[in-house]
Amino acid sequence: MTSVQLDDQVLVQETLFVRTLTLNRPRQLNTLSLEMISRLSELFQAYEDDTNAKLIILKGRGRAFCAGGDLAAMHRHFLEGNLEYGENIVQKILNLTYLIATHSKPQVSIMNGIAMGAGVCISVHGKFRVATENSIFAMPENALGLFPDVGHFLSRLPGFFGEYLGLTGTRLDGAEMLACGLATHFVPSAKLSLLEKALISRAASATSSCDLAFISAIIDEYSLQQPALNEKSALHKMDVIDKCFSRPTVEDILSALEKEVTTRDANRAGDEWLASTIQSLKKASPMSLKICLRSIREGRVQAMDECLVREYRIACHVMRGQISKDFREGCRAILWDKDQKPKWKPSSLDLITEHMVDQCFSRLDGDEELKLPQRCNLPVFANAKL
Repeated sequence: MTSVQLDDQVLVQETLFVRTLTLNRPRQLNTLSLEMISRLSELFQAYEDDTNAKLIILKGRGRAFCAGGDLAAMHRHFLEGNLEYGENIVQKILNLTYLIATHSKPQVSIMNGIAMGAGVCISVHGKFRVATENSIFAMPENALGLFPDVGHFLSRLPGFFGEYLGLTGTRLDGAEMLACGLATHFVPSAKLSLLEKALISRAASATSSCDLAFISAIIDEYSLQQPALNEKSALHKMDVIDKCFSRPTVEDILSALEKEVTTRDANRAGDEWLASTIQSLKKASPMSLKICLRSIREGRVQAMDECLVREYRIACHVMRGQISKDFREGCRAILWDKDQKPKWKPSSLDLITEHMVDQCFSRLDGDEELKLPQRCNLPVFANAKL
């Protein structure tokens, strides 16, 4: 096994057949710095051509898997006048996401702890996604004036659960992640070290790097097949979620939720979940909500690469602040000044026109468009995502 430098932001351990990558910014909840993104991209590219690498394990050090991109650093660069820094980070994250999603070597993402935003992007597109009792999933971008990017997976969740998660930023635990398909396995955290040892020691027995059934069988040995859902889980509300979040606009979704409240109050059966859901929508950036809903709906009929190109366009428009400066205001209020009182502009949904949303989805000038690497000779499990 190779040695590692413990001060590196990505720790690398290489056995004969397994490559283990550990995100190593525990004090920052392993938020992705530009250095980390670049390093991960280099490693995944190198392992593509490494005939000995049969499996990649990705995990985080500390209480988080990865809490997303380093938005605080992005905001600091905004304040210093470096407006290109944010676009550069997003471009590299999207390219890394595409590389992971189409990689020829299977990846086991161990999502033990917080997995949010970009942390979801680099894990959920791997073939095997392991949740634990410590897992916390969320896409909270709308509360920051951004939007849930790399939402390809949100568009493919059961029913309209993706709209619900994306718009409200709701947190899920490990059992919920397994139940809705965000995770492929649930392994108690006490068994993770045993699982990793088993994967490393038995990888040599795999017939090839694409022996998915063999890898899945190893993880199954340490997994709980059906961990119990909390009685308050939103997955118990799928009838209401599908009824309300299937509506064509954010305004219609809010109206449907408020109608549910009225109906239940009339029946003397108030629901805290409804009140919390409505409150989350009303606190978020109205512009972000509009962008999020359209993005998820478009993702339903787009391939992976099309989704990433579209999301880069939106991210650039949002960060440039020509249509709305909500992202900078959200970073200021939530991450910088921490007064938790962002002042959104436009301040309400009814002040946002379709033209304004259209502008956020419009093509970028000339060579600014996202250019994804060409992928060929991919295995079936990777090619399916395209």
